[in-house]
Amino acid sequence: GHKHYGPGGAYSGLAGRDASRAFASGDFTPAGLVDDVSGLSPPELLSIHSWLSFYRDNYDPVGKLVGRFYDENGAPTEALREAEAAIEEALKFQAEDEQKKQQFPPCNSEWSSAKGTRFWCSRQSGGVHRDWAGVPRQLFSPGGRGSRCACVRSSGPPWGQPHSFPHSDTGDLQHPHLRQFEGCPPLAEQCALLT
Repeated sequence: GHKHYGPGGAYSGLAGRDASRAFASGDFTPAGLVDDVSGLSPPELLSIHSWLSFYRDNYDPVGKLVGRFYDENGAPTEALREAEAAIEEALKFQAEDEQKKQQFPPCNSEWSSAKGTRFWCSRQSGGVHRDWAGVPRQLFSPGGRGSRCACVRSSGPPWGQPHSFPHSDTGDLQHPHLRQFEGCPPLAEQCALLT
């Protein structure tokens, strides 16, 4: 690795230091090559997690760097436990977000100055392949600001309900965080909004 990590190498700034924050922030200047990961967002923590997995899968460990995350005996510090707990929370948040994306895939959309915005649903919209297209709805997050367009199943049982359970055969249309787009027919697979 001397060619890459030695003096003058492309990765020389990483040698002999913990630059965890740079893997999330993209700041590889001397000021950004630091080990402080406090205050990072869940997606930034997931970026660090991804890099950790890459290094574990492709490099053989040769030691532990004494500093914020390991003491002089190579034992984990409280800071490491806190960072790992934050990454676990971010992974849990990612899994919940992925499940929500399966239930409410993002709509396809396009905008033009002449026609305004058009939302529509297909069996692949939002990058989620499924056997239903759905109808566009505004999806609000509790405590969040604004909404996003989501494709919503309009028939069958609600998400996560067994098929044998009596249901109204309206899919997830009755979900409390959904609102129909104004001026859009209730079961239309596309909706145009003039802006």
